Amino acid sequence: MASVIRVTGAWTGLLKDWLDQQGLDAGSLRLELARRAAQDNVPVDVWRRMLAEGLALTPGRPAPELEVGACVTPSHVGVLGYLVLATDTLGEAMLAYQRYETLFYGTSLVQIEMMETEAEIRWPPSDNELGQQADGAAIAALVTFLRRQIDHPPPPSAICFLHEVEPESAGAYEAFFGCPVTWNDSHVRVRFPLRYLSLPMPRRDPTLRRLLDRQARAMLQALPQGTEADQQMQRVVLRMLSDGEPTLARAAAAMHMSPRTLQRRLAPHGLSWQQWLDRSREQLAHQYLEDESLTLADIALLLGFSEQSAFNRAYRRWTGRSPGRDRRQAVAKG
Repeated sequence: MASVIRVTGAWTGLLKDWLDQQGLDAGSLRLELARRAAQDNVPVDVWRRMLAEGLALTPGRPAPELEVGACVTPSHVGVLGYLVLATDTLGEAMLAYQRYETLFYGTSLVQIEMMETEAEIRWPPSDNELGQQADGAAIAALVTFLRRQIDHPPPPSAICFLHEVEPESAGAYEAFFGCPVTWNDSHVRVRFPLRYLSLPMPRRDPTLRRLLDRQARAMLQALPQGTEADQQMQRVVLRMLSDGEPTLARAAAAMHMSPRTLQRRLAPHGLSWQQWLDRSREQLAHQYLEDESLTLADIALLLGFSEQSAFNRAYRRWTGRSPGRDRRQAVAKG
């Protein structure tokens, strides 16, 4: 497993943003970070080294890796930022992360367990593990990201790490997370009271709001002058696209109606279900191609295609052009 673990180039932007926040020059480290494009794959040992090099610039400060994690924005998590938009609750957000973690680490490590009164999201140790600094930054980013999506966010009930830190840093961890932190555990763990999973995700983060607005504009172009019921259908389709199964039967079931009723709802627009789905995908594709943090494979996933080649064929059918060509043009204009 160790050979496939990596992080994305977008994730290393956390360290760059922290260096900016602290006003640290960091010389050659900044040059190395600048060479990492968002879509690059960065081996975990390289990320671990760069993070340690950056944190060493603030000697004596307890647990600066938590400050790095607290810099997180949707741009650092790439496609997962878009997937969060499709979730309505904290529980759904956790499951979305579990489904698509492989986009982030190159493999699926996370485990989710529902206990009697708590939910636990955990990661087992591996031969080429991240190490305490990188684990600390990652869990700080996860908790910070969720805090920004929830009104009056409650703290986790417990957090566990594989390794131990100095007592001063241990105190900084407990103060940051607002809950007991356990060391030398068999897994990295984050626990929440089970009732937290139903907390709504109002998407208060400004960057996520902009992404949501872009998706809404794209869907509006697919179904102009839509009614409130049509907007409900658009939200359902966005959620199904992220699941990869945007079928008429599933959409109808999610809206508590028969497939025939859903088809009738589209009839005034002169569209069949498949025609509207294709139009929605095309408009969303144009929006996603403008985001350099998304690879073509990411975009294929967001649009509900099983593989990039299927997206490429569909895009050519819609536009007569390749998505790669339109991506280059969008980047050049930007």
